[in-house]
Amino acid sequence: MKKVDKKTLLRVWDYLKFYKMKFFGSILLSITMTILNVLEPFIIGFAITEIGRNVSDMLKGVEGAGINYDYLSKVLLIYFVRALLYQGTNLYSQLFMTDVVQDAMHDLRKDLSNKLNRLPIAYFDRNQFGDILSKVTNDVDSIANALQQSLLQVLNAVLGITFALIMMFTISWKLAVAMVVLIPVASVLSQKITQLSQPYFRGQAKYLGQLNGFVQESLTGFSIIKLYGKEEDAYADFHSINESLKKNGFKAAFISGLLSPAVALVTNASYIIIAVLGILQAMAGVMTIGNVQAMVQYVWQVNQPISTITQLSAIIQSATSSIQRVFDLLDQEEEVQGAVKASLPKEIRGDVTFENVSFSYDKENPLIKNFNIEVKSGETVAIVGPTGAGKTTMINLLMRFYEVDSGSIKIDGHDIKELTRADLRSQFGMVLQDAWLYKDTITGNIRFGKLDATFEEVVDAATTANVHHFIQTLGAGYDTVINQEASNISLGQKQLLTIARAFIADPKILILDEATSSVDTRLEALIQKAMKRIMQGRTSFVIAHRLSTIRDADLIDLSKPGIERFITLIRDTTEGLAALPEADKRYLDSHGFAVEVVGDGVHTGVVLKQMQLPQGKFNHPAADVLVILPPGYPDVAPDMFFCDPWLTLVSANRYPTCADHPHAFVGRNWQRWSRHNNSWRPGIDGLHTMIKRIEHALAEAK
Repeated sequence: MKKVDKKTLLRVWDYLKFYKMKFFGSILLSITMTILNVLEPFIIGFAITEIGRNVSDMLKGVEGAGINYDYLSKVLLIYFVRALLYQGTNLYSQLFMTDVVQDAMHDLRKDLSNKLNRLPIAYFDRNQFGDILSKVTNDVDSIANALQQSLLQVLNAVLGITFALIMMFTISWKLAVAMVVLIPVASVLSQKITQLSQPYFRGQAKYLGQLNGFVQESLTGFSIIKLYGKEEDAYADFHSINESLKKNGFKAAFISGLLSPAVALVTNASYIIIAVLGILQAMAGVMTIGNVQAMVQYVWQVNQPISTITQLSAIIQSATSSIQRVFDLLDQEEEVQGAVKASLPKEIRGDVTFENVSFSYDKENPLIKNFNIEVKSGETVAIVGPTGAGKTTMINLLMRFYEVDSGSIKIDGHDIKELTRADLRSQFGMVLQDAWLYKDTITGNIRFGKLDATFEEVVDAATTANVHHFIQTLGAGYDTVINQEASNISLGQKQLLTIARAFIADPKILILDEATSSVDTRLEALIQKAMKRIMQGRTSFVIAHRLSTIRDADLIDLSKPGIERFITLIRDTTEGLAALPEADKRYLDSHGFAVEVVGDGVHTGVVLKQMQLPQGKFNHPAADVLVILPPGYPDVAPDMFFCDPWLTLVSANRYPTCADHPHAFVGRNWQRWSRHNNSWRPGIDGLHTMIKRIEHALAEAK
């Protein structure tokens, strides 16, 4: 972490200056309080000198000698008024400063919240949520505590030292000079120790943020940690961060703790020096005993603020580290809205075009290269591929969470770079796998998609999303409050509510991100029906590994990392047929299978489509597709392709079951399976649909 500079520290003033009337009022009261405080030894000195004179006269037998109670009563009255004013100014100075600091921190938190809303997605990808949360909460609290507890105390200490030295010079400049010589010694010690401890305070703040982030992630994924038996690994990671926090915290506290004893040595030496010199001057008749007492008390008023500053050192250093972290966040580059060079009409069609789009998170590993696709209004695009293939990246580019490296993305012919992000994103609705709901009523959560929606619109959206019946079964109905973690409803019910929220927003373009994963069959059916309703008339992008989610897609995008996104069809070649055993080739040729070779320019595979079915012992009037890929072919969704039991004869008994074929992907049909001739088979319509869509994807790739 870089060193805290003075400019960063001074930026705190940008928040305090809005309340400068109260701030300077507090400062003025502090100055008054300090002046009243330094008058205390001076006033007491008059009383002691007068008492000493009276006692001396009485001992000498001076006629009429005695204690001058009239004089002493006046001195005591002045002292009492001073004490009353001192306490009053101290109280109101603290109240004003507390008010200023709380208002300033309120503004700082507000700016941090607004900043988070303007940051690009990339910032959250690079930083732990717990660390970000620590900056907004722990670090701001650290700054508030330092300002509230330390600002006035440091100011009072500096003023106290200054005024005490002035009073010392008015009494005896020689003793004052002796005191002034000792102050730099304490200052140098304090500065050196502070420099040594500051890196450890910064490390303490850093590891505290990391620990918060780790705990937050661990609690979020607690069930997964338990499921895979990773408790010991999680503990080891926690222990590593915790050890670093402990070491930095110990060194920060230990080194800063050296300040007090080091400064105490200097202050104790000053007491002895001033007391001895004062007594010598009093014996010589140069000073009164009251002035000696006043000088000793002023030494205390100089040393006490120095000790106070050293004791506050840990708080101040912790706050400076927090200030750096907070303003580092505020200085992050924001997501630029973009210059408005074009505007979308209120009613868009929803045509989406990717033209030669390339993108990479780092320049050495391109993820998308020269990607092209044209989606007409109302069409559905299914994006299928393994983890890390870039499925979500496509959506992030479409919504301008990231900018493309080259090429363009257009909506209704308008380049999205020429639109503000707010205008662009207002055209989208989204249903995520990890459904996000906040602590509010069900009505409030659905209305999140349209804040001015009527209750009738909320009910209509819930009905469309197949969640109205469930809501009615709840005791409070639509007024049921979803708790903080939305744990009082199931995952599938949360997804249905997010579908209702997306429906009420009435977007023209819809994004479904694996919206049917991890739910039971009954809820999946409800979700599928709800999604089918909401997708009607809308351009939809569906991200999924399960083809049951994308059965109605018009286009299929087979996403693969670093290669062409659509399988390229290589016609009229026999290069890929080497993947098939010779017996299989003869069988396929004799039974009317159409052989098509597919590849991505590096790997080649074979798509086999049975156009004429054999009769007799096969007697299965079904169309089917078998995809055979050679070793090393990039992973694809495992249920993308199908293998029916009757295809076991394809390999002339060399593969007892379809699953035994060395390179076959065996999956399940998205259509309802039906019983035919005592065996299960895919529905003809479903297979024809799949063949059509694969052909469409292959044709688009050309």
